[in-house]
Amino acid sequence: MNIPKHQVQELVAGCINNNRSAQEALYKLFYADMLRVCHSYLPDKELAKEAFNNGFLKVFQSIKNFDSEKGELGGWIRKIMVFTSIDLCRKELKFVSLTVVGQEHDDDFFIPAKVLENLYYEDILAKIRTLPFATQTVFNLYEIDGFSHKEIAEQLNISEGTSRWHLAEAKRKLRTLLNTPNPGNGSSERSDKAI
Repeated sequence: MNIPKHQVQELVAGCINNNRSAQEALYKLFYADMLRVCHSYLPDKELAKEAFNNGFLKVFQSIKNFDSEKGELGGWIRKIMVFTSIDLCRKELKFVSLTVVGQEHDDDFFIPAKVLENLYYEDILAKIRTLPFATQTVFNLYEIDGFSHKEIAEQLNISEGTSRWHLAEAKRKLRTLLNTPNPGNGSSERSDKAI
C-alpha cells in the first residue's frame, strides 16, 4: 500500500499523541489487509479477530518506535500482526514436534500453469487451511511472509529440521490438492475474484 510520506508522518504523530481520529484513520486504512493476515494464520474467525485487535493494541502502544527511514508503515504493522497471530497460535494450539533424521525433501514442486489459472484467492486459502495447523503455519511464514527456517524455528519453538519438514509436507499436500479438480467452483462463476 503506497501512502504518501507526509500522510504517514501525520498519522504516526497523531497516534503518538493519542489522537483518536488519527488512530481511527490508521485502523481503517489497514483493517482489511491486516485482518486477512491474521486470518491466514488463524482459520477460526474469532481467533483471527482477537489477534487482529491485540495486534492493533500493540501497534498503538509501540507506534513511537516506528521509524519511516527503516521501512514502510504497512510492513511494520504486518510484522506485528504476524507475531501476534503466532503468539495466539502458541497459546491456543500445541505443535507436534517431529524429528526427521536424514530425510531429504524436494522443495520445488511443479504445479501446471493451467491449474494456477483456474485458482482464486479463496480457493487457495481453503486448500491451505486443509493442511494440519502446524504445517500451514510454517508454510505461511516461509512462503507468504518470507521468514527463514531459523526464524520460524525460533518463533514456533521447533527445530529448523521440523520447520523444513512441515514446509516440504505442505508443498507435497498442496501439490496433490491443487491438481485435484474442485467441483462446483468453476472459474466462470468467480471471474471477478481472479488472482
